[in-house]
Amino acid sequence: MEQSIFLELTNKALITTGIIAIPILIPGLIAGILISLFQAVTQISEQTLTFVPKLAILILSYLITGPLIVSFMSKYTIEIINKIPEVGAM
Repeated sequence: MEQSIFLELTNKALITTGIIAIPILIPGLIAGILISLFQAVTQISEQTLTFVPKLAILILSYLITGPLIVSFMSKYTIEIINKIPEVGAM
């Protein structure tokens, strides 16, 4: 495999990973901070208080951004598959 093609695919893979992860991680991070602030203010240390709302927010964010993530991944996969003959010819 030519080095420029490998570097291009690696760069796009890292960017794709970031774009896929951000819509899920940011709502989870915000929910975690808000729940931690609520626990610090009220001095409640219940474990289900942290787990259940974060899980609900992550599921909701995945339901909202799921089609975007799947379409982005399928475009990237098609791009990689289209590069296979190009690599094999070199």
